[in-house]
Amino acid sequence: MTGRLVSRRWRGRAGGWLRGSRGGLVVLALLTGAGAGLGAVAFRYLIYFCTWLATGPGQFGQQGYVASAHLPWLGLGFFVLIPAIGGLMYGPLIYRYAWEARGHGVPEVMIAVADNGGRIRPQVSVVKAVASALCIGTGGSVGREGPIVQIGSALASSLGQWVRMPESRLRILVACGAGGGIAATFNAPVTGVFFGVELILLILREFSIEALFTVMLSAMVADVIGEAFLGAGRFLTGFPSGVELHHPRNYLLVAALAVIAALIGTGFKTVLYKTEDLCDRAWKSRPEWARPAVGGIALGLLLLAVPQMYGVGYPVLYKAVAGGYALWFLIVLAAGRMIAASLTIGTGGSGGVFAPSLFVGATSGMALGEIADRLLGPAAGQPALYAAVAMGAVIASAARAPLT
Repeated sequence: MTGRLVSRRWRGRAGGWLRGSRGGLVVLALLTGAGAGLGAVAFRYLIYFCTWLATGPGQFGQQGYVASAHLPWLGLGFFVLIPAIGGLMYGPLIYRYAWEARGHGVPEVMIAVADNGGRIRPQVSVVKAVASALCIGTGGSVGREGPIVQIGSALASSLGQWVRMPESRLRILVACGAGGGIAATFNAPVTGVFFGVELILLILREFSIEALFTVMLSAMVADVIGEAFLGAGRFLTGFPSGVELHHPRNYLLVAALAVIAALIGTGFKTVLYKTEDLCDRAWKSRPEWARPAVGGIALGLLLLAVPQMYGVGYPVLYKAVAGGYALWFLIVLAAGRMIAASLTIGTGGSGGVFAPSLFVGATSGMALGEIADRLLGPAAGQPALYAAVAMGAVIASAARAPLT
């Protein structure tokens, strides 16, 4: 009894210091950054493991029509069957334990910050990680960044709730978790800071130097941990060296590309929301836990047509930026990713839209660069430049996040 009483008093004093002091907020930001970084690493490996269980390799789809190494007897039927099996696995998990784990991840965090004081249920981080890894590993055409943001934010929120932080500081801690997740997964701490501030804190129209500093601290710690496990390599591998605009007038092409990319980003967002609404109307009052499995069959038929839509799709993106696809196929890839990602999320899948947005931007920008090269020759610059610009522009348009 005496030991328990001492422990409670110590926790009460420590909790008071953590709740009310700047030093306490710094300590919690450090812990949040470490948790977000470790969460990002664990989630990345969980995706590789789930993909390997289903396919054989840790990443799959970029080779085209290749059968599963573990299920070769299914042949091309694998592309139709495995997303449905995955849906049967993660569908009941989501609808039994954490409804918030369905969908993108980022909107749910923004809602928690704006409407719920930054409070996110502790089980969300675990359910989101498992459900999204299963969804991606079994062919879901979604990204890992949205789930990583939600995982980091849920961990931060759980820590803050455990020490009973006030809502104003709990929101800051959630932004630390979100920024740390982005920093670790992209090896980009500055982007993590911008994301945490721009998409999480600014929705409240509240900003402070204290909040900026703590998000920076969390993002740096998460990035260091991410580098320790995942390496310090750049995100966009295969990008040609020495890419530049050869003449100032080519900035007019970049300006035109920005307008087109903005329309593409807005179009992607529209397709996504319209698909979600259509799926809701079509499914009506049927059991929600079965929805991802039925949707997996529809997604599988699309994968049968364009197998490069399997999973996150970064290897396909890298190959596209390196000039590995013809112009017509770049357009197919961009349109296919819009439809596949919208279908995955609309039918109850769990995963983000960062990777699909980057994919759509890179492939459509590369296509526009190829067109400029054919019309203007070498003076237009390398197509990869337009791919990189379009990646940022599509994200900015779709997420309304120009700084990020």
